[in-house]
Amino acid sequence: MKALQNFYRFHDFGLLLLRVGIGVMFTVHGYPKLIGGPETWEKVGGVMGLLGIHFAPAFWGFLAAVAEAVGGQLLALGLFFRVACLFLLGTMIMAVISHLSQGQGFNDYSHALEATFLFAGLFFAGPGRYSVDQMLFPPPRLRY
Repeated sequence: MKALQNFYRFHDFGLLLLRVGIGVMFTVHGYPKLIGGPETWEKVGGVMGLLGIHFAPAFWGFLAAVAEAVGGQLLALGLFFRVACLFLLGTMIMAVISHLSQGQGFNDYSHALEATFLFAGLFFAGPGRYSVDQMLFPPPRLRY
C-alpha cells in the first residue's frame, strides 16, 4: 500500500523540524532566565542543593539559563549539537528533580520529563544532514 511506504528518506527533514521547533521554544523559555540577573540565577541554581551542592547557586542558575537560551539556539542551528543536548539534558533532569522535591504532581513535571527523553534521544540521533555541524564537521567517507 502506497500510504505505508518507507519514509526514511525524510529522516533528516524530521530532525530539522524537531531541532528548530524545540530549539526556538527553549530559547524563548530560557531567555527571561538569562536576562533575569543574579537574583533569578540564584533561585534557579538553588535546586542544586537537592544534590548536596550548596556553593555558587548563581553560577548553576546562570549555567541553566545559558543551557536553555543559548543551547536552544545551538540546537536549532545544529551547531555543537551533542554538547547542547547534554547541557539541556542536565538542565531538564534538574527540573524534574526540582518538581518532584516540591511534591508536585505529574502534570507539573511532565514537560521537563518529556524534554529529558527528547534530549537524550536527540543526543544519540544526531543533528541530521541539514545542520551546521554537518557542514563544519562532515563525517568521513567510507571506502569499500
